[in-house]
Amino acid sequence: MQSPDSPCSLSSPAVMLARTIPPPLILTKEDRRSPEASALAQAESMASPKDLTLGPRATPPPPPPTYRAVVSSPGPCSAPATSSGSSSPARPATPLSVSSPTPPIPPPRPPSRPKLPPGKPSVGDVARPFSPPINSSSPPPFAPLARAESTSSISSTNSLSAATTPTVGKELSISVSGCSRGPSPLTMGAQDSLPVAAAFTETVNAYFKGADPSKCVVKITGEMVLSFPAGITRHFANNPAPAILTFSITNYSRLEHVLPNPQLLCCDTTQPTAASNSKEFWVNMPNLMTHLKKVSDQKPQATYYNVDMLKYQVSAQGIQATPLNLAVSWKCDPTSTDLRIDYKYNGEAMTTPTALNNVQFLVPVDGGVSKLQAMLPTAAWNAEQQRILWKIPDISHKSENGGVGSLLGRFTLTEGPSNPAPVAVQFTSEGSTLSGCGIELVGAGYRFSLIKKRFAAGKYLAEN
Repeated sequence: MQSPDSPCSLSSPAVMLARTIPPPLILTKEDRRSPEASALAQAESMASPKDLTLGPRATPPPPPPTYRAVVSSPGPCSAPATSSGSSSPARPATPLSVSSPTPPIPPPRPPSRPKLPPGKPSVGDVARPFSPPINSSSPPPFAPLARAESTSSISSTNSLSAATTPTVGKELSISVSGCSRGPSPLTMGAQDSLPVAAAFTETVNAYFKGADPSKCVVKITGEMVLSFPAGITRHFANNPAPAILTFSITNYSRLEHVLPNPQLLCCDTTQPTAASNSKEFWVNMPNLMTHLKKVSDQKPQATYYNVDMLKYQVSAQGIQATPLNLAVSWKCDPTSTDLRIDYKYNGEAMTTPTALNNVQFLVPVDGGVSKLQAMLPTAAWNAEQQRILWKIPDISHKSENGGVGSLLGRFTLTEGPSNPAPVAVQFTSEGSTLSGCGIELVGAGYRFSLIKKRFAAGKYLAEN
């Protein structure tokens, strides 16, 4: 075995002809360095990515040796090695041995970057968004937040979070998941838009007489409520001259006997034109701020404040305006009573047909009921109160027979005959109104975070 310091003998003449032994190098005093110094000089001669900027050097540094160049180069075997350096400063000495005929693979070459043309900024000078300069000790600036995450939202994270989004129940209520945090922080600038929620709630009262549609009497009333986040009082305290809240009610021609809140709402006395079919209202802001401040003092833990703005009555056109048509028939004998209730879903009464939910039919039956011979569908009989109750989860055009059905009951009596009584019906519906009215903001400064629409049955009765 040959030692690394002994001269190499080429075993093949072809290989000797393929290789050319370079002449001995004449080293100056500065070039006589140790192998460690030569390797350090070579590392310094290789340009790093940060050095590829416009500088005084006109030409890039030579690339590092490739794998083929290292294998085919004479290396230290071409001449006796000395302690003063290797045969080539650009090729560090790599000893070859019989046990390792294949030299180790050099580390991968770092990716090079093209030289930028004159007049363009260097790679290190390119500005990086949301990052500080490389040599800067200041913290990075905050990235601009999305609209739902901005500080102008009701919540600190989302303007429609479960703890701050009002939903409509019997009155405008809130769905809370977990514990309430109390009043929202609502840190807003003077130019940010304030979130406001609106809710339309309508009640339909109807009276049906037998199967004659001309005898149907209908009355529909409604109200519009605005809901403000609790943190808005703090915003008003810091901005005593906010923008005037102005909105318009669309499809206004369907309304009659409109009663605005006299302390908070103003409107133009002129009637809306047929082309616009809307009417504008604007809020008395000083009175609104006083009212909200008073409510916040009374209910410091509230997360929102409801304010009644409008009460109105809807122009109704008889049985066509009822979402559920009814017809009742009684057959009363001394020993038995037959009851039949026919119903029909009427989606034309709504601007957007929605299902009637939790429909209940309640009927008192007197005459000493001793037995229920038949009930279709199944109903609940209250013997103490002498009443029968049918419950249907929902009725819509997607129901069986398009929302048309019948309820049948036969009762055995001991003190008959029965006296026909009115049938009372209850239901609710979410997502639509019977008036078809809507609300739109006019001007800047505010935005609707939620608009709810619902209606429910009031005195909804049917007689024989």
